[in-house]
Amino acid sequence: MRVAWTQKAEKQLDQIFDYIATDSTLYAYRTVEKIITSAEKIILHPRKGRIVPEYERDDIREVFLHPYRIIYLIKGEESIIEILSVIHGARLLPDEPR
Repeated sequence: MRVAWTQKAEKQLDQIFDYIATDSTLYAYRTVEKIITSAEKIILHPRKGRIVPEYERDDIREVFLHPYRIIYLIKGEESIIEILSVIHGARLLPDEPR
């Protein structure tokens, strides 16, 4: 299995970095690194993350790295974990997962 990031998730990661970097570039690097590491660990147990309540689909799950939600799609037939979104827990998700 491997992790693939959508363009949307990569853009969100850049936005998180930019926001945190206004106060501390060091902390911004550390936060983004922790998010990426958490995403990479999904490979070990893809179904360990909870089903995203807003979507109620078994193949779309999430793990938390406070205060962020890392939302991913399990593509079993392709052996890919696709990171769909990295979003602050206080924000609303779009109606569709993509």
